[in-house]
Amino acid sequence: MNKTAQSSMDVTKFTQNIRREILFPVLLILCSLTTMHAQWIQDSTIDRRVQVGIQHIYNFEFEKAESDFDEVIRLLPAHPVGYFFKAMIQWERILCNFDDESQDDKLYDDLDIVIDMCEKRLDENPKDVTAMFFKGGAVGFRGRLRANRGKWLGAANDGMVALPLVRKAYALEPNNYDVLLGIGIYNYYAEVMPGQYPISKPFMLFFPSGDRKKGLEQLRLASEHAKYAGVEASYFLMQSYYVFEKDFPKAYEIAVRLHERFPRNSIFYRFLGRCLVSLGQVSEAHEVFADIEKACNDSIFGYDTYDKREAIFYLGKFEFMANRFDTALQYLIQCDALCQKLDKDAASGFMAQANLLIGMIYDARGQRDRALEQYKKVLDMKEYEDSHVTAKKYRQTPYAAIK
Repeated sequence: MNKTAQSSMDVTKFTQNIRREILFPVLLILCSLTTMHAQWIQDSTIDRRVQVGIQHIYNFEFEKAESDFDEVIRLLPAHPVGYFFKAMIQWERILCNFDDESQDDKLYDDLDIVIDMCEKRLDENPKDVTAMFFKGGAVGFRGRLRANRGKWLGAANDGMVALPLVRKAYALEPNNYDVLLGIGIYNYYAEVMPGQYPISKPFMLFFPSGDRKKGLEQLRLASEHAKYAGVEASYFLMQSYYVFEKDFPKAYEIAVRLHERFPRNSIFYRFLGRCLVSLGQVSEAHEVFADIEKACNDSIFGYDTYDKREAIFYLGKFEFMANRFDTALQYLIQCDALCQKLDKDAASGFMAQANLLIGMIYDARGQRDRALEQYKKVLDMKEYEDSHVTAKKYRQTPYAAIK
């Protein structure tokens, strides 16, 4: 493995093992149903308050967002917008500490309030597009959480409830760029997911076919022109470019903009680091992940053990690439230890790649027996990228460090 290959290695498969960002087949289909943003607020002052509140959510300033949407609810008690975005604050809190399932019930309760409010409005007016949007959004986020928690039947059911609402709303408002986000995500992932994740095929029998190219264009338009959903559109566009399109320069451009706009958002910051890795910009990526490690050590809000594992993996990998094996080994052993705590069902790509690099370090040091033990560990895990191929290669011929 040469330095160029290491710096440009496609890491998307094992970044998917970060549970709060796993691109579950059903979850991503449901993501198309979770783009319901504040529509048709006539009072410009309240409208601005909603937009400011959304900015606070994305920047992880939750107390400010709470204050914003409490005021929106006070001013518009019969409109679902304030209640919906209060639920979105809870959703982001869950993302910041995804293993803490004690927060789930509050999100479900908050979403139920939105759903009940919208259903009453639809009983009075079946063409109430605002109610369609917010009900679809609430059901969609409920489905996302269920999918993340492995409750696949409930997630699929939420998808079947929400999708008709989205499509009907789009038919009534086809020129609304905020609406276009949901349709774009659906079009893209409905075509992509069955090929990437065969487990999704049975579910997709109940949904319309998608259009990958059209979906990307719709996402782009929404990211550039949507009034309320532009950030969300940019996020999904960045994910699409990075994970499936492998267009790392475009993903990087979006990641830079999102991080500059929302510097407190750890999700956007990690994506920036991954894009830099995939582009081979090692020094810049090192700076990002060193910053993330420090934020984790300092217990900065929004950074957790998953973030630390990712950061120390890359820091260890960068040290390995520079032949600084003592420091690399410290990082990679720490990464492996965290994987043993976090990988509840099976070894992640982080664990496989960390153990592979540890074996290569032992080989470079002339500790052949320990290196062989590491390669055996890697072969006993699921293969990520070329982990099995590389482990077999160095079992036959010891790895020699590049001078």
